[in-house]
Amino acid sequence: MLDIKWIRENEGALDEALKKRGAEPMAATLLALDDKRRSVIQTLQDMQSRRNAASKEIGAAMAQKNTELAERLKTEVAEIKDTMPAAEQEEREAIAALDDALSRVPNIPLDDVPVGKDEHDNVVKHLVGEKPRWNHAAKEHFEIGEALGLMDFERAAKLSGARFTVLTGQLAKLERALGQFMLDMHTTEHGYTEVSSPLMVRDEAMYGTGQLPKFAEDLFRTTDGRWLIPTAEVTLTNLVSGEVLEQEKLPLRFTALTPSFRSEAGSAGRDTRGMLRQHQFWKCELVSITDAESSIAEHERMTECAENVLKRLGLHFRTVTLCTGDMGFGARKTYDIEVWLPGQDTYREISSCSVCGDFQARRMNARYRVKDDKNLKFVHTLNGSGVAVGRCLIAVMENYLNEDGSVTIPDALLPYMGGIKKIERA
Repeated sequence: MLDIKWIRENEGALDEALKKRGAEPMAATLLALDDKRRSVIQTLQDMQSRRNAASKEIGAAMAQKNTELAERLKTEVAEIKDTMPAAEQEEREAIAALDDALSRVPNIPLDDVPVGKDEHDNVVKHLVGEKPRWNHAAKEHFEIGEALGLMDFERAAKLSGARFTVLTGQLAKLERALGQFMLDMHTTEHGYTEVSSPLMVRDEAMYGTGQLPKFAEDLFRTTDGRWLIPTAEVTLTNLVSGEVLEQEKLPLRFTALTPSFRSEAGSAGRDTRGMLRQHQFWKCELVSITDAESSIAEHERMTECAENVLKRLGLHFRTVTLCTGDMGFGARKTYDIEVWLPGQDTYREISSCSVCGDFQARRMNARYRVKDDKNLKFVHTLNGSGVAVGRCLIAVMENYLNEDGSVTIPDALLPYMGGIKKIERA
């Protein structure tokens, strides 16, 4: 959430930033709502002040035995008390209206983010590795998995409907190995603390990281009002919600391997074959909590941590800087890591690493204390996939496909595969 004080002082800058994002100007609307809020608050304060003053005047009138004045003042106080509930309700409504409007305004892009409309305007930062060269034809992951007899979409549909997958045998083991490999790398080599956190959260947690209220249709809700997490970013970031941290203890770095749940409401007709876009999938999440001065450098570090997963697996990828029109709602800058998929003959996103500034912290009221400074500051938050397990499984299957249809296990995963070096037909 943006600071209304900043908006009041930078009205033109906000609308220019929204224009870069392809959004409509909102500064005038927000300032009008803030003017309304200020007005009703002032009216209520004036009423409270007059009530208090009149109450004192009643005592003075009674001391002077001026009963006529005392009765008039009592009538005035009674009228104020009668009208105050309506004024208090108007105040609550004005505050709620402004908060709701602010909660729907996207974050301000950093100055070095390329301006563009959509993914076609993203800028390649660098490429790592090379595309595999074979004598045999490439295949998509679902062709490989079904031929191996270890990937079943029909049974998944019978159980749960579209956008679900059943993996069995060595392919299920490979998926588990990938997740464990990522967790081990991030905790032992990259300094992240492993967290096991809930998969269901309350409204406040979703609001804190920006999923609510704007993106409710992309989420799954339980019958008791909780939400299934679309990513562990929600729980890991909200670990510091409402807290005041000491600057010397920052940064905090968290990682978790969890299922993620997404309705994919806006992706009808996209990636309907295979397991690229699922309602349920595993993801290794990275979250950092930093001070204001460290967040940009932490963004580069986090992206490198995610890239190291693909480097260790020997997968070719490119890292791109998202343009203003393709960035997520809460991000100030985002790097997407796109892995090469031979079966599709294209790059596909496997990780998205974003720096959010104090955007989420304001929603969560998460702050830190600087030594010898009386004023508290909002923390900066960052999140990224380190990486999406299902898409990494796809990449391994397509890049390590052999001519006979088997899949070679990358060396980095051998310690997790119990002696299995190649996945062959069951």
